[in-house]
Amino acid sequence: MRRGRPGALPRAGGTPPATAAGSSAQGRGVVGEPRALTSVAGGGEAVEVSRLWHITLSVSGAEAPLAEVRRALEQLAHDHPFLLTSRYARDHAEIRYWEEARDLHDAAAVALRLWGEHRSTARLPPWEIVGLEVIDRETYHQRIAEGYGPLPATPVGVHPF
Repeated sequence: MRRGRPGALPRAGGTPPATAAGSSAQGRGVVGEPRALTSVAGGGEAVEVSRLWHITLSVSGAEAPLAEVRRALEQLAHDHPFLLTSRYARDHAEIRYWEEARDLHDAAAVALRLWGEHRSTARLPPWEIVGLEVIDRETYHQRIAEGYGPLPATPVGVHPF
């Protein structure tokens, strides 16, 4: 799993660049059955290709001073530039970003570790994860096109609710 690589970061408006893992590259095998994305490595063996997943992680807990919450989220974004946007209040926050992973299970596992693994280094509030949404790139763009779902992640950065 690679994070923060330039090709995986979204463009303005929350739209990630086209990649080999995009929806057009997801051929179909037997009618109605998705085919695993593969690429041929230099030695000729097939290698599974990762995909982009839009993550929304929601956390909440006891109230904390707004300035401390903002500083902690800014530190998290500095430590991990793959973060797109964070919204926060005294007792909750929402973090949105793109994750590159083999499948939904891997993307969710990384997202569920994010808050706890960086709690001390970024001095994050001792809040718990109360929500997680992981959707593939195609679903994200479909929701946006239909006028619902997570709004494009602009402006990028850390902002109050």
